[in-house]
Amino acid sequence: MYEYWTSHLPAESFTAPEPLDVIWTSENYHDLHNKGFGSPDMSLVDQALFKALKPGGILMIEDHAAAAGSGARDTQTLHRIDPELVKQEVIAAGFEFIGESTLLHDAADPHTVKAHEMHDQTDRFLLKFRKP
Repeated sequence: MYEYWTSHLPAESFTAPEPLDVIWTSENYHDLHNKGFGSPDMSLVDQALFKALKPGGILMIEDHAAAAGSGARDTQTLHRIDPELVKQEVIAAGFEFIGESTLLHDAADPHTVKAHEMHDQTDRFLLKFRKP
């Protein structure tokens, strides 16, 4: 396992020691939009993820869902992101969208409460992308 974002390097500088089969990020893609990560250019972050994968490699993103249409508005305050924004950003980097799972969906989540205050009862999304 290769853990990168705990190293405190700029997110845009993500590299792997060798081409990877899978990159999986859980409940932190939204953080990459925030000042704590230097508010990185997400197109460069997603391009770095793309470059780190082997052809056919998989990118999995699981995170707390924000209200539909909210984009990155709630990434800092509520620790949530609109899954449609994530899809747009990742596809723009060259990934193919493969699908998503509703396993972590919670319709009872109002999307107005900080994710960390809901104790694992947030509406979450799981998206799968592939490098062609």
